[in-house]
Amino acid sequence: MTLKIPEELFAEIAGEAQARNISRSQVVRERLIKRRVSKSKGSLWSQMEDLVIPSDSQQVDLSSNKAHLKSYGKNRADR
Repeated sequence: MTLKIPEELFAEIAGEAQARNISRSQVVRERLIKRRVSKSKGSLWSQMEDLVIPSDSQQVDLSSNKAHLKSYGKNRADR
């Protein structure tokens, strides 16, 4: 199989192969297997993690605000 990959990726693979004293093909095989395993055996959270809004950009927990809870459970007309 022949692949065309970006130069940065080729350099990364070649560097890893040289550092570990293995072939570039072995590095590519390991990465493909790792990717396949992580996708197929991941938890629901790991599968949808990229869809979740980071907590620092969300509103704070309103249940910790006593003023918000003061009228909780009351009929809207009674507020």
